[in-house]
Amino acid sequence: MKKLSAFVITLLFAVLLTACGSSDSSKSSDTKKEDKTITVGASPAPHAEILEKAKPILKKEGYDLKIKIINDYTTPNRLLTEGELDANYFQHTPYLDTEKKSKGYKIESAGNVHIEPMAVYSKKYKSLKDLPNGAEVFVSNNPAEEGRFLSFFTKAGLIELKKGTNPVKATFKDIVKNDKNIKFNNKQAAEFLSKTYQNNEGAAVIINANVALANKINPVKDSIVLEDKDTPYANLIAVQEGHKDDAKIKALVKALQSDDIVKFINDKYKGSVIPAK
Repeated sequence: MKKLSAFVITLLFAVLLTACGSSDSSKSSDTKKEDKTITVGASPAPHAEILEKAKPILKKEGYDLKIKIINDYTTPNRLLTEGELDANYFQHTPYLDTEKKSKGYKIESAGNVHIEPMAVYSKKYKSLKDLPNGAEVFVSNNPAEEGRFLSFFTKAGLIELKKGTNPVKATFKDIVKNDKNIKFNNKQAAEFLSKTYQNNEGAAVIINANVALANKINPVKDSIVLEDKDTPYANLIAVQEGHKDDAKIKALVKALQSDDIVKFINDKYKGSVIPAK
């Protein structure tokens, strides 16, 4: 009887071990499957459009690309930090640096993909030099891009900055000469500026290319000034620190920097979006 009991206990123990082993194996298998899924948060245009084009490239490498469209500039880094995304694709280095400094995010770039030339739009004037005294220019409330806004006016000779000011880090407080008393209205988020332009508000409006494209505004054809191609504002793939060398992130960046994607960007956007070098 004792031998029978011992046999039954041994048998039950073996079954439990097998079940646990099967469960662990199943979990391990699930983890491997999850590693082949890449979830990226992105602005609608051109970011999500470019990602859609990269899907079949990644599929050939065994990866399933999931795109989560996000319509603002504050949510993507928060979701990335919280682990809801593997990467995000909407920002440039100066913006990322500002976010890290102000919010303490542990995020880094995994690689540049494209440049969106910012542009100045006006339904009233054909050039910046035509702007009247006291002209109101609408810009976004993004402090990381104040230097970018001001660069249009420094190059046009309409304003001057304090000597030694880094153009990328310049702010409105760095203006030392403004003969036309141009007023910069920065009380609105970037995504609302297309409506400001379409409503013919102010003398001019500076709009990010992705916002313009999403609202059927062509940066090349519709603007009065288009940003130079030589710019530090390349849009990048951002990931949590320590993950830029993960296999799936490297595969994602490789796909987005491939010749197929470069051709797609050039053919579709015709200068409104430019592949990063």
